[in-house]
Amino acid sequence: MSATFGRPPLWQRLRPYLTGFDGPLLAGLLWLVAIGCIVLFSALQDAHVPFGDHLRNLAIGFLVLFVTAQVPPQRLMQIAVPVYTFGVALLIATAAFGLVRKGARRWLDLGVTVVQPSEVMKIAVPLMLAWYFQKREGQIRVKDFAIAAAILLLPVGLIAKQPDLGTALLVLFTGAFVIFFAGLLWRVIALLLALAAASAPVLWHFMHDYQRQRLMMLLDPQSDPLGKGFNIIQSMIAIGSGGVFGQGYLHGTQAHLNFVPESHTDFVFSVLAEEWGLAGNLVLLAAYTFFIVRGLMIAANAPTLFSRLLAASVTLIFFIYAFVNMGMVSGILPVVGVPLPFVSYGGTALITLMLGAGMLFSIAKSKRLVQS
Repeated sequence: MSATFGRPPLWQRLRPYLTGFDGPLLAGLLWLVAIGCIVLFSALQDAHVPFGDHLRNLAIGFLVLFVTAQVPPQRLMQIAVPVYTFGVALLIATAAFGLVRKGARRWLDLGVTVVQPSEVMKIAVPLMLAWYFQKREGQIRVKDFAIAAAILLLPVGLIAKQPDLGTALLVLFTGAFVIFFAGLLWRVIALLLALAAASAPVLWHFMHDYQRQRLMMLLDPQSDPLGKGFNIIQSMIAIGSGGVFGQGYLHGTQAHLNFVPESHTDFVFSVLAEEWGLAGNLVLLAAYTFFIVRGLMIAANAPTLFSRLLAASVTLIFFIYAFVNMGMVSGILPVVGVPLPFVSYGGTALITLMLGAGMLFSIAKSKRLVQS
């Protein structure tokens, strides 16, 4: 029938959508997802969360990735301003009448569902800034960096006021990467870092008590071993007890005896380290390195300034997530709510990361189309 009307078979029409993915990037992603499934199968044993829920989240995440990968960078550029504007509007609405949970106003009840608008800004901010610098390509001046800083600091300030310092810093980094790659001078960066260091005493005054306590626990968790310092102490014990090759799969004592808190979300790295040891940690680090290096290669070879800035920023989001999570679990950074990309259990964060990965696949595909 299809031959009669001159239409190709269905599989031929679907082939461009199914085969247009960057092979090395896809291999790195599947590598990380496989590690996540193995670790979470163990971590969820005592969390009273079915492993099937993680598989469901992965299925939704891969669907989001697949759809996003089909959207060309030109269309992503067109939706940058509406997505950013919508995200800022949600943040303002959250500040006005958002839900308060555990002393923080971070959630917005839309009637059908409850959303955390700050998650949107992790993608909306780099999109918006990449769009802005693309529009100014060839004529970027100092004032453009000042305008870009204002675009960045507006959502960062709204998120920090919720309060959600961890997410605010993540959004700040995602936008700062775009500004840096757009050509911000090193001497300006050095000046900004000096100003940030000089303003530390002022920032300390405006921080909430729990934020100050997290910083103090970073310096000396033993000062409150059964209270604020308990989480990080137990996490470090789990990591250290793993040794070189670990205690064995499903045999981690700290995690399975419920000493490690949030062992399937923020502290999932301690489960990996305890059961698989240094060898498992190196495998995970190799997977992240492979994925991030491939993402930066895609950014370096992207055909437009918008694509280069977006790809570089999104790739370094994965780096920041992994670095901050492993740093806080290991006791070298303050404890903040940052998941380990593609390994931690979660819905919203996983979908956000899959959305970012989908953008990388879209940019990689556009490069091949331009070359052909």
